[in-house]
Amino acid sequence: MRDEFANFLTHLECGLTGDRHEAGQVHGLSKAGKPLLARYDLGAIKSGVDRDAVWARTNGFWKWRELLPVAQTKNVCALGEVDTPLIALDNLHAKGTVIVKDEGRLPTGSFKARGLALAVAMAKELGLDHLAMPTNGNAGSALAAYASRVGIQTTIVCPDDTPAINIEETELQGAKVYKANGLINACGAWVKAGADKGLWFDLSTLKEPYRIEGKKTMGLELAAQMGWTLPDVIFYPTGGGTGLIGMWKAFDELIKLGWLEKEDLPRMVAVQASGCAPIVRAYDAGERFARAWEDAHTFAAGIRVPAAVGDFLILDAVRDSGGFAVAVDDEAIEAARTSVARKEGLLLCPEGAATYAAYLVARETGQVSQDERAVLFNCATGLKYPMPTAGEALDLANPA
Repeated sequence: MRDEFANFLTHLECGLTGDRHEAGQVHGLSKAGKPLLARYDLGAIKSGVDRDAVWARTNGFWKWRELLPVAQTKNVCALGEVDTPLIALDNLHAKGTVIVKDEGRLPTGSFKARGLALAVAMAKELGLDHLAMPTNGNAGSALAAYASRVGIQTTIVCPDDTPAINIEETELQGAKVYKANGLINACGAWVKAGADKGLWFDLSTLKEPYRIEGKKTMGLELAAQMGWTLPDVIFYPTGGGTGLIGMWKAFDELIKLGWLEKEDLPRMVAVQASGCAPIVRAYDAGERFARAWEDAHTFAAGIRVPAAVGDFLILDAVRDSGGFAVAVDDEAIEAARTSVARKEGLLLCPEGAATYAAYLVARETGQVSQDERAVLFNCATGLKYPMPTAGEALDLANPA
């Protein structure tokens, strides 16, 4: 990766109040207790950077360096990142109308690689040496991998029913892992208590400014892959919502750069499980902030997030885009996963399958028409999740 990349980060801005915070310093939440958003000198980028030259680079999401906060190339932590493919579900739907963006092809097998790679790079740049966060699985393994790559210590806390493979890969890649008797928000409170005591820096979702910058590369990449246009609608599995917020931020930046037309903006759909749907409930009630969900439950653990610190940013993006929020039950999620696997040969994770289940609901209700182009985000490889038992015993002594 070249050393001469220019850095265009100018400052950080509170997502709620707009208050300015200085770049180049360690920040968690804003003074108002809300997420901070990175801001760039888009005018300078517009006059000096060619979008097609950027897209022609080959180093995955790091190709977008001018729109990322890392100042020094030496702080970039790379593990072989790629542009994740777009796979059309042409056996199930009319050609090219339903497309899966398969984030499971990234290092550690999920889209969490995007956000955590950026967060770790910035932690290294800012001199942090111990990072901690709660996780429902994939974020923990991504943090462990990238932090180990650059020699930063990590502590991870996850609900004790987190898939074993996530826990095991996280610890194998260098993190100290705790299995806790509570949901992710309770795990997050424990991490915060340690951060308040100075034991580590809290890297929880949207409680620092840079995971969202990594996640926004999904939007930058999608626009370029589709010829600098966008689909009619995007279905996104929404727990903490960093990716949905990040993509909406990316589209705004692309429009200001003149790399994308405003008329091309998609409707953003927040997809949740019916057993944990605080964003859907707030959307339906016309509220800007989402109350915490009681007794959260779903086997799609990545979207089992009872309360999101960026709730208002999620809801703003959904409404500003003309989109909506929808919840689907576990039975529909499993049916969607099975259908796509058997008819398309594509193994979705439960959270990714939730987006297909939500798409089917939206088709039934008329919120999406059959000729509209929809992109569904599969956030992790399906190989990391439990599957139904299979295989019938065969006695080889018997003839076929």
